[in-house]
Amino acid sequence: MIEIGIEVDLFHPSETVWHALTEPALLAKWFAEGAPQAEQPERLLLRTAGLPGFDADVEATVVERRAPELSVLDCREGATRTRLTCRIVPTGHGCRLSVHEVLVDGEWDAERHARRTEHHQQAVTVRLPAILDWLAFQRVDLRRAEGGLTAELPVVRLLGDVRTRAGRRRAGVIGGGLACLALAAGTAVWLTRPAPRIPEAAPQSTPLLLPTATSPAPRSTPSPTARSAARSSDAPSPTSTSTPTPTAAPTPTPASTPSASPNLAVPMAARYQTVAERMMGYQGEVLVSNPDDTEKPGWAVVVTLGAGATISGVSGAEWQQDGRVVTFTGPAVPPGGSTTFRFDVRNRDLLAAKAPASCTVDGSPCSR
Repeated sequence: MIEIGIEVDLFHPSETVWHALTEPALLAKWFAEGAPQAEQPERLLLRTAGLPGFDADVEATVVERRAPELSVLDCREGATRTRLTCRIVPTGHGCRLSVHEVLVDGEWDAERHARRTEHHQQAVTVRLPAILDWLAFQRVDLRRAEGGLTAELPVVRLLGDVRTRAGRRRAGVIGGGLACLALAAGTAVWLTRPAPRIPEAAPQSTPLLLPTATSPAPRSTPSPTARSAARSSDAPSPTSTSTPTPTAAPTPTPASTPSASPNLAVPMAARYQTVAERMMGYQGEVLVSNPDDTEKPGWAVVVTLGAGATISGVSGAEWQQDGRVVTFTGPAVPPGGSTTFRFDVRNRDLLAAKAPASCTVDGSPCSR
């Protein structure tokens, strides 16, 4: 049995996700265009011909529907038939959506299965969250008539009564007169000020000329001990003959052979990039490579998210989040090989950064 399974956590209520799954206008924005049948409301024609992993349009028939929890469709595409199940489970921050498609009749080759899986992955984890964010943004109402921001921020009236405006005009005239008087007084003080006194120039000092001749160095006087030592060295030595002491020939020291340095292990390398940006989050991708000539038993990529961000889905790695720090782990990587994993980040802040604050692999920073 061939199966495609995808699961994603969404920061939106179950009802909003249900509308995006069942309304044809919204379904066309993230999965495929749908044409409902007027005489058969339980049937829907999905325009999937030409999409990755699809060879023709899909005729979908509703088998089971429980709003806003479960939707089961029987899908026929040419000679193949699949069963598509969408399940919505409420969570503390929104809901969790699970999408499973099982091949009932027909065959899929490996390439078609891979392309269809990639299409479902992009649709459920990238395009659907973007549409849900767009719907949430459209519901933000800032109109005054419904008591939006103006209910807390009073609006200053531009047109006051006649007395207020007349009082403001009188205050402006009085202020202008005072300003003119202050300006005139300042001008009079400036015109009657005494001329500044110019200080007398100080007489120039004649530089002191230093002699250029080099004074002779003082002659040192030898100490009495040195003079007695010199006299004793000039005196003739006694006539006794001393026997020379044989000098031992130096033993040659064998040259030390440099020891071979052990081969240093080349650390793992990783590269991060943001592959998709959404209104309330983004999708990141990390490529982990092994440049060494030996297999690495495992790896650990540590990503630090922005404030308030959480992971909503990961493909290609195991993960664990502790506050802002998320640790991704994976299996062994062969020599010269690489592996790739992706993760979805959700953040309610519309102005949040679309990339993590930091990324390291086995303690070394990731390239970008």
